[in-house]
Amino acid sequence: MAFERSQARILAQCLAEPPDSIIIVAGPRRVGKSYLLKQLLEKYPDDAYYFVAVDDPNAIDLDIDMASDTISRRLGAIPTAEWLTEVWKRARVKAQEHPLKQTMPFVLVIDEIQKIPRWSEVVKGLWDADRRTDLRMHVVLLGSSPWLMQKGLTESLLGRYEQIHMTHWSYQEMQVAFDINLDEYIYFGGYPGPVNRIHDELRWRNEIRDAYIEPYINNDILQMARVNKPALLESLFKLGSAFSGQILAYNKILGQLHDAGNTTTLTDYQQLLSKAELLTGLMNYAPQEVGRRKSPPKWQVFNTAFISALSDYSFSEAIADRTYWGRLVESVVGAHLMNTKSSKEQLFYWRQGKDDQNPEVDFILLSGEKLFALEVKSGRPKFPGGLHAFMKKYPKAKAVYIGEGSISIAEFLSQAVSDWVKEWSQ
Repeated sequence: MAFERSQARILAQCLAEPPDSIIIVAGPRRVGKSYLLKQLLEKYPDDAYYFVAVDDPNAIDLDIDMASDTISRRLGAIPTAEWLTEVWKRARVKAQEHPLKQTMPFVLVIDEIQKIPRWSEVVKGLWDADRRTDLRMHVVLLGSSPWLMQKGLTESLLGRYEQIHMTHWSYQEMQVAFDINLDEYIYFGGYPGPVNRIHDELRWRNEIRDAYIEPYINNDILQMARVNKPALLESLFKLGSAFSGQILAYNKILGQLHDAGNTTTLTDYQQLLSKAELLTGLMNYAPQEVGRRKSPPKWQVFNTAFISALSDYSFSEAIADRTYWGRLVESVVGAHLMNTKSSKEQLFYWRQGKDDQNPEVDFILLSGEKLFALEVKSGRPKFPGGLHAFMKKYPKAKAVYIGEGSISIAEFLSQAVSDWVKEWSQ
C-alpha cells in the first residue's frame, strides 16, 4: 500500500462532506500535493472527478469545437481567466451528468491555480454562482506558491475556503515511507522524489539543484513579486543556506556577494525566500518588536537538502566533520520547527548583546504567553551557558535541551511543535 501523508486523511474527510467550502491545498514545490490528490482520486469512478493541471498543456483537452466562439487553450499558451471559466463550465456539465452525485459529489481539481491571472476573482464568481444553484461539486485548488495562494485567498475568497497546508516531509514520514535513517534525513532532507538516488550523491545533488532549487528561484519567486536582481536573490539563497544555523548580518553578506545591492534589498529578498518556504532569517528574541528588528538574522533553511546539495561535503565527509555536522543537526531541528509550528507560534534565536562570544540560545519559541528556550547539541551536552543566561533574564521561560541525554534528535523530530508545546506546558 502506498504511503499516505496525514493531510490525505483530512482531505478525504473534506470530500466526504457536502461541498460548502472550496478546498485549498497549498505548500512548497515538489512535496506531493498533486500525488496526494491522485492517490485519493484513484478510489473514485472515472466520471466522478475532473483533474486539470494548469502547467501541463498536454494534460488538458476540453473537447471544444475550435470553430466555435468558445475559448479553448492553445498548446503551450498561458491559461487565462477565460480559460479557467471554460474549464469550470465543463466540470459543471460533468457534475450534472455524474450518476452518483447525490451520494458522491463530483470533484473538480485545478493544479497550480496561482499561475492563472486574477484566479481568485474568477473562482469567487464561479463558486458563488454554483452555491445559488446548489451544485454538488467539490472544488479543490492546488498551489505551489503559498504566498501567492494566501494573497488570493485573503483578497477575494474570505469565508469561502478551507485550507490544507502541506510542508516539507518530516523525518517520521521519510523513515516510514522510504526507510531512511536519521543521519540520512539530516543530510539529504525531506524530499521524496530523489530519495532513491541518495546513494548516488552526484545525481541526487544535481536533481535538487536543477529540478528543485532552480525552479523555486527562477519560477516560483519571480511570480510572487517584482525582483530587479534575480542573480542577487539566488546568491542570497545560496549564501543563506550555507550559513544555516549561524548569525550573519546583512552588511556582512553584502561583502561576500558580487552583485551590488543594499541591506534593504536583501531584507526584501529574504522575506520572499521565507514566504516561499525556502530560507528564513530568524530575529533575536526581545519582548518588544522594535528590539527584534534591530538584530542580525540567524539563517534557517526549511529543508536541509538545500544545504547539502549546494555544499562540497559528501555524506561521509559531513558526518566526519563534527562542527559541520553540528550545524546540520541544528538546521534540521530548526527546519522541523519552521515546518510544523502553527500560525500561533513564533520562532526566534537569542543572543545577549552583539558580540559573537556572548551567550546564545539556538531557538526561542513563543506560543501565546508561553516562552520556551531550546538548545540543540549533536554530541554530549556541555554546560549550556546560553540557557542559564536566558533563564536568568526571563525566569518564566522553560528551558528545553534537545540532544543526547535529554530529548533525542529522533524523538524531537517525531512530533509537531504544537504537541511538544502541550507536553512542555504540563
